[in-house]
Amino acid sequence: MDETIKEEILEEEQEIVEGPDCGEVLDTSDTRYNEMLDKYQRSLAEFDNYRKRTIKEMSARYDDGIRAACEKLIPMVDNFERALAACEDKENGFFQGVEMIARQFGAVLNEMGVQEIELEPGDSFDPNFHNAVAHVEDDNFGPSQVAEVLQKGYTHRDKVLRYSMVKVAN
Repeated sequence: MDETIKEEILEEEQEIVEGPDCGEVLDTSDTRYNEMLDKYQRSLAEFDNYRKRTIKEMSARYDDGIRAACEKLIPMVDNFERALAACEDKENGFFQGVEMIARQFGAVLNEMGVQEIELEPGDSFDPNFHNAVAHVEDDNFGPSQVAEVLQKGYTHRDKVLRYSMVKVAN
């Protein structure tokens, strides 16, 4: 073989045996490893945040759907209560049937998380839960006390579905 070819082969063999500077390779690979680990951890955290946000949004949508349905059903409860109040014969089978349906309806709303706003005449007026539609002069009540409840109010998980309509004493 030609001497120059032998020398080139020997130099290439020497480079293969010695290799590049090992410290330099390790520094580069550690840096690359740390970069990739950081990217992985960030991606993992972003995905976890996405998952939590999605669960929260789906829960909120579910609650919004419940509220929308219940807002449409509450007037039916009012009509059942009016029908029961209008009936004079409480022993009548028809009255008892309507009363059972009204109780069942109330139980279903209660299971869905709908609560009636508890309110009696004489309670303090609270604009967060009550809607004053009239003011009356009545010595039996103090200022800003509910004189009469005209329509019941309802809440669902601390959000008002319908405000109680009330008359307020001056």
